[in-house]
Formats: sequence, structure tokens, C-alpha cells
Amino acid sequence: MVNIGFICEGDTEVKIVKSSAFQQLLIDCRLQCIFPIEDADGNGNLLPHKLMERRSVLEKAGTNAIFVLTDLDQNISIEDTRLRIGEYKNQHIVVAVRQAEAWFLADSATLSRLLDSHFHVEYPEQETKPFEKIRDLFLQRTGRGVGTKPILARRMLKYGFTIENAAKHPNCPSAQYFLTKLQTLASAN
Repeated sequence: MVNIGFICEGDTEVKIVKSSAFQQLLIDCRLQCIFPIEDADGNGNLLPHKLMERRSVLEKAGTNAIFVLTDLDQNISIEDTRLRIGEYKNQHIVVAVRQAEAWFLADSATLSRLLDSHFHVEYPEQETKPFEKIRDLFLQRTGRGVGTKPILARRMLKYGFTIENAAKHPNCPSAQYFLTKLQTLASAN
């Protein structure tokens, strides 16, 4: 079994990693999640000098690999985001294009259940503000809002969101990359 730790940009990513569905995926892949799941509390805290202590906590807890989950936000490219964070041995950087909420847009099955009608976005990671897109959809289709990003994350997870569902979307490469990185790490050991 491979011990992996997570440093997450914010609460949405933390909720995804802590979810029972994600923890089951890790077990199925023969991966062990090491706690604590580190919340960087914003991408401004995902800088090399600010990550050292978080990496140290996870390494002392016995991690073999660390995943850093972040959003592209306003960075020009995924490569720029990787350079900002810094490359380290046994570290994997997963960059959700725009925001992690694009993964929610990619999970058509869960959104269809929540909206009580068929739903599909052709290019979820091209949405510049996926949270606002979801909020507007809920207002239009249900007459109710979604609250904050953490509230939306809890609802999505409660109704069945998984990274596997998002990765099934043909136009959600960051979710596909994340799932593939996990599976590759598992198969290498």
C-alpha cells in the first residue's frame, strides 16, 4: 500500500479528498490517505516557502507521495502554476482548469439528479467561473441557490459526485489527469 498525503488549495478540494467516495477510490487503488489533509487556505499559500512546513508534516506522518490540488484561477497556464508551486521529489501537482467546481460541472449524472432534469455541459473546464455557472443553473431550474462553495461541495458529494464521474467527461482533462495519476501511482507499487 502506498501512503499519500494531500495539500489542497481550499475547502472544496479538502471536502472532495475527505469524502467517503474518494477514500473508497483510494482503498480500491491500494492507496492509503495520510492525515491531516492540509488546507493551504488559498492559492497564495501554495508557494515553496509556505509549503515546506505542510510537506514536512505529511512526510513525518509517513507519506510516500504528496498530491497538491489547486486551481488554475488567473494563472496563464498549468505550467506557470506548477512553477509557482515548485517541483519536489514524490510530489504530484493537479491543476483544475479555472476552479475545482468545473469538476462538478463535468459530473452530469450528479447535477442531473440535483437539478431534477438532464444536464450536460460540453466544455466544463472552459467555463471562466464554474461556481457562478452552477449557482445560476440552480436559480433558473430550481428557484433555489446553492449557497457558498463549501455548501455546494457538500451537496454535490451527498448526491454522488466522484472524481471518477468527472473524469468520464470527455472534456475534463484535469479530472482525468488526477484519476490517472492516482491509478499510475498505485500500479507502480
